Amino acid sequence: MNELIRQRTERTEWFRHDRFGMFIHWGIYAIPARGEWVRSFERMSDQDYQTYVDEFNPERYDPKAWAKAAKDAGMTYTVLTAKHHDGFCLFDSKHTTYKSTNTPCGRDLVREFLDAFREEGLKVGLYFSLIDWHHPDFPAYGDRIHPMRDDESFRRDPERFDAYLDDMHAQVRELLTGYGKLDIMWFDFSYDDMRGEKWRATELMTMIREFQPQIIVDNRLEASGEEGGSIYSRTPSFFSGDFASPEQIIPPQGITDEDGRPIPWEACMTLNNNWGYAANDHAYKSAKTVIRKLVECVSKNGNLLLNVGPDAKGEIPRRSLSVLTEVGAWMRRNGESIYGCGEAGLDKPEWGRYTRKGDKLYAHIFEESVGPVNLSGLGGQVKKARLLEDGSELFVSRPWNAKLYPNDEFFNFAQPEHFTYPLPDELDTVVEITLDDPHGKSGSQGRP
Repeated sequence: MNELIRQRTERTEWFRHDRFGMFIHWGIYAIPARGEWVRSFERMSDQDYQTYVDEFNPERYDPKAWAKAAKDAGMTYTVLTAKHHDGFCLFDSKHTTYKSTNTPCGRDLVREFLDAFREEGLKVGLYFSLIDWHHPDFPAYGDRIHPMRDDESFRRDPERFDAYLDDMHAQVRELLTGYGKLDIMWFDFSYDDMRGEKWRATELMTMIREFQPQIIVDNRLEASGEEGGSIYSRTPSFFSGDFASPEQIIPPQGITDEDGRPIPWEACMTLNNNWGYAANDHAYKSAKTVIRKLVECVSKNGNLLLNVGPDAKGEIPRRSLSVLTEVGAWMRRNGESIYGCGEAGLDKPEWGRYTRKGDKLYAHIFEESVGPVNLSGLGGQVKKARLLEDGSELFVSRPWNAKLYPNDEFFNFAQPEHFTYPLPDELDTVVEITLDDPHGKSGSQGRP
């Protein structure tokens, strides 16, 4: 095995077990409340945006409440935007004046966040943008996404780009050396020719491995939500990252490299339609959708990083908390089918999805069956079946009308077995199936 891949496998062991995390996009953009790209979309100048910087004072910011909400939702790790594309830092960087400690807020919000989430026993990560629309040496005029892309007075000297990189690397160093052990460094993002060594990526990754060798890093030093980078190849680069990061999409077949080897991955997804707080965005995903998308990720050997966007006062929106509460109630009953689980090595069933952990197969039933539930290809392999949420026994049997399906097994929620019964949980009814043959030798080896 390639040494980089071997090290990646070791570093991501906890990540591949934990499966469910919280993403938090928060910053100055919560005040205009039109999403985190508001500066770019509306082509705001520094002067326009400064109005919001001057009034940034989230007096209701309580990271302990955020941490409790994440833990209660069944999330085990979290990632906060320490610096987004606007260049504003939520930490007390010595390499810029553009930071939370220089606003009416006057607080190192990252330090408070890390302390609170660690206290809850959650793993912690920081998002850091490789882009900086505030820095005077970052390309502006002619750049595809910079707010001042059409203003010739913002034409920059390309020879000064290294000065920007010096500052950017120095800020990453501050986070790695001044804030304790971090579990994730989540970079965002590469585009056009701004990728890989344009960021002095080998130098940056060498520094990361020197100060925090255990930390896992996403793939966006050379990729974005659109492209995957060399982590998808059989010869990944030194800075290819430890996990892939598809954005707002769940890969149809999970993610593997050119040799079919599974790649650790995490779908990052918004709870409504924006990453940062957007006051008029009420298109929230239901708890049912979140649960089923989490199950889909796990069934394909992936994670779900679900985003919330706190408001200008520092509170997670009530609608977000309501969804998280419902997801958390389901996770308390059914988390065993998520944590430590992955692909089942079976074809996707018509009624839902499978996840698997050793000899335990978890049937996630989304759709009511007519008569008994069919376990295709598992004939003679099912030792017992229990409803996961309460451990109650289910009826495993060979129904009289299944003679034509000798390779299948069946179970039912009650007797008689040919009747139709309502699902115990309309969000996702999970049945824990103990297999006689933990390797599934008689079962199909298809993909979800």
